[in-house]
Amino acid sequence: MKEESIFVEYFGDSPVVRMMNFLILGKDFDYSMTDIAEGANVGWTSFQRAWKNLCKNDVVKPTRTIGKAKLYKIGTWTLLRLPESASAKLPSRALTIIEGNIN
Repeated sequence: MKEESIFVEYFGDSPVVRMMNFLILGKDFDYSMTDIAEGANVGWTSFQRAWKNLCKNDVVKPTRTIGKAKLYKIGTWTLLRLPESASAKLPSRALTIIEGNIN
């Protein structure tokens, strides 16, 4: 059994969540609609239903066209705020706090 990402685990295993997870993990690349559906393991009918909402809400943006295929990637300003319970499961980065005055 494939291990689920924290994103899918927290938000639930639905077509939209799997598509978002695929796009977030591959945020530096652009994909055709077929690539996204296959990569997210979502059936074509479910994909098309979810795709309309993702486009309407500017979650995905077209990047370029190759032949007849349009390529898309997740919008750069798509922000997700996770609740603290989900954020606590993510790896943390070192944070240094310095107290005092700057002269």
